[in-house]
Amino acid sequence: MSTPATTRRNGRAVREHSDPPGLQEFQSLSRYIQSQFERCSRSQKDVAQYIVDHIDEAAFQTAEELAKRANTSSSTVVRFSQALGFEGYPELQAAAREEYRRRNAEAQSTSAAAITPLFALDQSEFEAALSADHANVGETARKVSREAVEDMIVAIVSAEKVLLAGTDQMAFFASYLRHLLMLLDLRVDVVTTPSQEALSRLGRINAQTLVIGFSAGRPHPLVVRAMKLARHRGGHAAAITDATLSEVAQLAEIRLYYSSNSPAYVRSHTALLALIQALAYGVYARDASQYEERIKAFRLK
Repeated sequence: MSTPATTRRNGRAVREHSDPPGLQEFQSLSRYIQSQFERCSRSQKDVAQYIVDHIDEAAFQTAEELAKRANTSSSTVVRFSQALGFEGYPELQAAAREEYRRRNAEAQSTSAAAITPLFALDQSEFEAALSADHANVGETARKVSREAVEDMIVAIVSAEKVLLAGTDQMAFFASYLRHLLMLLDLRVDVVTTPSQEALSRLGRINAQTLVIGFSAGRPHPLVVRAMKLARHRGGHAAAITDATLSEVAQLAEIRLYYSSNSPAYVRSHTALLALIQALAYGVYARDASQYEERIKAFRLK
């Protein structure tokens, strides 16, 4: 932990806070957190993941608000700050604000033209949520590499069977991608609950299976299990996640990241939905003539 220096101003002792030495070495809070990630406890990793992928929210949220986003407690947020060498959360937040300001300055200096805001500065809660969703789609488009998308498309087309794993809120998106891919006559299964039927599907994972795990924040153990089975049995594993440091991202050979920032009480999944539909269209476009009749028949129903 860094030790605050003491100076005297107007005859009074004033404590000045210094950054952890490691922060200066890595030049940004997010890079510094990534370097310390494996040393964190499980609950602290939830905080680390959220800050790295949502630096703009961490810059202005209270410890309590950040804890809710990361599905943990405010005391864990404070302990995480101290484990990094900060005196407390306010010092960590100051580093987050500094990185946020630097990113904004770089983005403005490299943009060809100013982006017109969707709404006036005095946004309502409704407008703020829509603005965040708009920004999430743009952020996702910038962060997802063309190479990763192409690798995912090739893996889907080449796999003998695709298994989509996602629970809770991710269950809908796994099921929707299954629907889109089955329209193209691809063999796709989905695992959304630890039911006996779902577990039997995990038992059929083999070297010809592609497992795609969905996660928002900390992944469900069932999703992690599916991806571990794929790797253990010689199959392939891919991840669609909003947390670049999550366990599913570490297990995956192919990773697609989406931004989920939101001022609302839940994460935003607008960019995730857009990513899924674009991914399915990418699969379709590889051989549009092959799929054309199937899609035409579906539209006529």
